[in-house]
Amino acid sequence: MDKLNLKADVRKVVGRKVSKLRQEGLLPANIFGKKVKSQAIAVKLDDFLTVYKKAGETSLITLTVGTDDKAVLVANVQVSPITDKPIHVDFHQVDLKEKVTADVPIEMTGESPAEKLSVGTVVQYIDEIEVEALPTDLPDKLVVNISKLAEVDQAIYVKDLDLDTKKVEVKVSPDEIVIKVEPPQKEEVVAPPPAAETPVEGETPVVPVEGETPAAPAEGDKKPEEKK
Repeated sequence: MDKLNLKADVRKVVGRKVSKLRQEGLLPANIFGKKVKSQAIAVKLDDFLTVYKKAGETSLITLTVGTDDKAVLVANVQVSPITDKPIHVDFHQVDLKEKVTADVPIEMTGESPAEKLSVGTVVQYIDEIEVEALPTDLPDKLVVNISKLAEVDQAIYVKDLDLDTKKVEVKVSPDEIVIKVEPPQKEEVVAPPPAAETPVEGETPVVPVEGETPAAPAEGDKKPEEKK
C-alpha cells in the first residue's frame, strides 16, 4: 500500500465549542500513546475520510502536526447518529519497534459450490480477528477464498487463515470457526386463518357478554320455531 499522509493542526478549541470547527469542515481529534502526552488536534474531514477509507484501523498513517511527523493508527471514530459522519477521532501514536494489537477485518472472496447449487448457505461467523504484531507487519485485511466449500458443515477455521505466524500472533483460538456451510434454511409455511363460520340465513347469532357464560338450554325446551 502507498504511504498514507494526513495533515493536522494543534487544536485549542475544546468542549462544546468544537461544534464550530465541524461547521468549518474540520474534525476534532486527539493523539495518544505509550509515553506520549495526549494532544488535541484537528484535521480536515474530507482528507480524513479519504485516508481512512484506505487505512482502516490497521494501516499506518503519517500524521503531520506542524513540522512533526507521527506514525499513528486510527483507534476510534465517533460517528453522528444523525448524519452518519465522523464527529471525533482518536489516533494511536505507535512505536515502530513495539508490537500493538489490532482487529483485522476478514473478507470473503470467490463463490461456494454449496451455495451455488443450493446445497447449503455460507455463514460468516466472525468479521474481524484480533492480532498482535509490529505496526509495520499488521495486515490490512484477511481475504478468505470460499470456492472450496462444497458441502454442508465444511468450515474454515482461524488456523486456516493465510497469516505469517512468525510476524503476526493471533489472539483467539485457532479452532474458532470463521466461515461455515450451514444447511439451507427451510421456508416457514404460514397456515391460513380458519374460515369464519357463515350464519344460517334468517338466524341471529348469539353474542355472549364478556365474562358471562351462556346458559345451556333446559332439557325438553324447544326452539322458538318448533313451538306451535
